[in-house]
Amino acid sequence: MTRRLEEFTPSGDEVKIYVCGITPYDHSHLGHAMSYIIFDVVRRYLEFRGHRVKHVQNYTDIDDRIIMRANSLGQPFDQVAATYIEEYEQEMRQLNITPAHIFPRATHEIPTIIEMTARLIEKGNAYQANGDVYFRVRSKSDYGKLSGRDVDELKAGARVEPGEQKEDPADFALWKGAKPGEPSWDSPWGNGRPGWHIECSAMSYRYLGATLDIHGGGQDLIFPHHENEIAQSEAYSGEQPFVRYWLHNGWLTFAEEKMSKSLGNIITIREGLEKYGSDGLRAFVLTSHYRAPLSYSEEALESGKRAAGRLRLAATLPGGDGPPADVPVETYRERFLAAMDDDLNTAAALAALFDLARDINRSRDEGRRIEEAQSLLHELSGVLGLTLHETEDAMGAAPFIDLLIELRNDLRDAKQFELADRVRSRLAEAGITLEDGPDGTRWRRA
Repeated sequence: MTRRLEEFTPSGDEVKIYVCGITPYDHSHLGHAMSYIIFDVVRRYLEFRGHRVKHVQNYTDIDDRIIMRANSLGQPFDQVAATYIEEYEQEMRQLNITPAHIFPRATHEIPTIIEMTARLIEKGNAYQANGDVYFRVRSKSDYGKLSGRDVDELKAGARVEPGEQKEDPADFALWKGAKPGEPSWDSPWGNGRPGWHIECSAMSYRYLGATLDIHGGGQDLIFPHHENEIAQSEAYSGEQPFVRYWLHNGWLTFAEEKMSKSLGNIITIREGLEKYGSDGLRAFVLTSHYRAPLSYSEEALESGKRAAGRLRLAATLPGGDGPPADVPVETYRERFLAAMDDDLNTAAALAALFDLARDINRSRDEGRRIEEAQSLLHELSGVLGLTLHETEDAMGAAPFIDLLIELRNDLRDAKQFELADRVRSRLAEAGITLEDGPDGTRWRRA
């Protein structure tokens, strides 16, 4: 909000963090992994520094895209959402992401959303229009303070959709009247469903109160989502500050475009894990500052995998039986802390760990005891969520598994089902489960 670095001081004895979660209508991609790795490190570092944290991350489990995907699959919308939430949570475990304390889902919070919307109408900040409810943007004189947008410019560029009855083109929906064939809930304004922005305000308010210490998300959420959250949350609470510190991570770019499902240029988290492993993906993400854009390339990801391997080797090598290593462990600790205290400079923190690993390897070659230095390497790597003990060599089997799946699909096309079933059975014996779905055959380790 202030566009400058500020010393972090929590408002109480607990750091309240809210992070915008996924809309579960498709497979999560490496852009999602980047964001949640970053906010996992934020939480890990705060806890490492002695803070008690309460972390809330939502699921937007009702959305136009979920409804469209459900219709295309012939499934209920909540089944589609549940499928992709389950997949996402499995991938977060594989990425060693610390689970949020609370994962509210928008569809489970309808009473709070309705209560907040009704209160905003009562206060004059919102109005009904033909079954919809809109927020009066001009009722907040400081609207645009996060993004720097001007309301008059927004009005000039806004487009009113057919059927919308807004007082001002810049106003945004809090409640959407029901449309034929869409899921809906009863409300004082008729059947409908919540708008996107009010969901996060309701969930953050219910579980963390009127003022958050930290609100996180990608830079693409600054406007309109976070700007609208501020307006409706502060109007509802009587102008109590909504967020004390905003943290927005940069985009993961693919050929200079943001990686996104809508552009179709995604690399899924599962694909990334299978090829580079959790530590490799983390090293790739953390070599860049969290606010900077990060460019996807196979070379950069391979570099992250190799970097993680160097740390793992230094952390697991047996030491000698000579004198203790002359590694300045406290100096390395201070370097790491100084880097992380400087706006979470994970690139500099990783550089300290690589130098520590180099000293460990040198001391080991000299036959010295390296347990103390290795202990520090494990401790500080853990702050970054690096495990240093993944069996990433097993990831090298991925191309061969893909080849066997391709062979099985060819056998099925040729109606040689017995041979196709033998391929599946032998993979199952090796701990590989195949899942046939509308997007083709995928595999996972059982």
